[in-house]
Amino acid sequence: MLSVVTDDGSTQSGSLIDEIVREGARRMLAAALEAEVNEYIAELTAETDEQGRRLVVRNGRHRSRTVVTAAGPIEVTAPRVNDRRVDEATGERKRFSSKILAPWCRKSPKFSEVLPLLYLHGLSCGDFVPALEQFLGGTAGLSPATVTRLTKQWSDGHAAFQDRDLSDRDFVYVWADGVHPKVRLGQAHSCVLVLLGVRLDGTKELIALAEGLRESTESWADLLRDCRGRGMRDPELVVGDGAMGLWRALAEVFPAARPQRCWVHKSRNVTNCLPKSAQPGATKAMQEIYNAEDRGHAEKAIEAFAKTYNAKFPKAVAKITEDRDELLAYYDFPAEHWIHLVSLVRAGARFENGVLVEREEQAA
Repeated sequence: MLSVVTDDGSTQSGSLIDEIVREGARRMLAAALEAEVNEYIAELTAETDEQGRRLVVRNGRHRSRTVVTAAGPIEVTAPRVNDRRVDEATGERKRFSSKILAPWCRKSPKFSEVLPLLYLHGLSCGDFVPALEQFLGGTAGLSPATVTRLTKQWSDGHAAFQDRDLSDRDFVYVWADGVHPKVRLGQAHSCVLVLLGVRLDGTKELIALAEGLRESTESWADLLRDCRGRGMRDPELVVGDGAMGLWRALAEVFPAARPQRCWVHKSRNVTNCLPKSAQPGATKAMQEIYNAEDRGHAEKAIEAFAKTYNAKFPKAVAKITEDRDELLAYYDFPAEHWIHLVSLVRAGARFENGVLVEREEQAA
């Protein structure tokens, strides 16, 4: 699974991010395999039999198979080649073998780690060259023209995503965080800044991606200004981790949006301040807060948490009491949405026609 940075340097998986890169990696791999086969066949066009029929032609597609990546399994349906040429030395039929995706390959480092993260990097900054260099490598055998064509195909998709108009939709809720890839980006400490939104009808959508520094207000401000410039209006609520530089930028660019601190991040930060023996009880006590039936009961649960742990662990208690308003902001919204607003990273997602969407049973 891909990881999201927390303020103490630890990481956690993010299912929505996994969905984004899983679909992107699938399309990226499909385009590369298609280009590889087309180039192979084009090079052998002149090879014909006695009747003038080509010996190397397309022959549909192989059965789909699953390839494991860091973002989870992806379904791959590789093109198939009918190569009727005969090797004079062995007398056996020649066969096309992909150098990008070896036959029966299910898992390898370049699929498991590199491909999803390089797709995410390319989508955030428009630079897909590292994907071709590190994923396809020098053994892929693709011509410069094919490499250029693939790069343009992916870059055109990036440009369309980055330039799309946001004025025709309203995002009620927005989830924001930073994805820390293992593949080095432009700066040593940079990550991919991510905005995911929920529209009025409950549809989830990837709003924007950008390479930047997670703790930098200016990095977040640049991303938010770009969204504002493309017509995005103030969302009602923005969910994120308190350690990010997002909040000052949000107050500047979208001042009407209310902040909601992510309980997944907060719970991890609190338990990191506690000894292992106290962590199970504290975790249960925090669940009593964010699963309370209303704000009043949540307030009482916070007081109970403070009474239990403040004497020995004041730093852990302060992490909740000092952010009380931002942690309980979701109680001012419809109760059926609370389970999602505690942390949008928990919500499920799916793709339709390459766009991350999901329609909830109860719309926002």
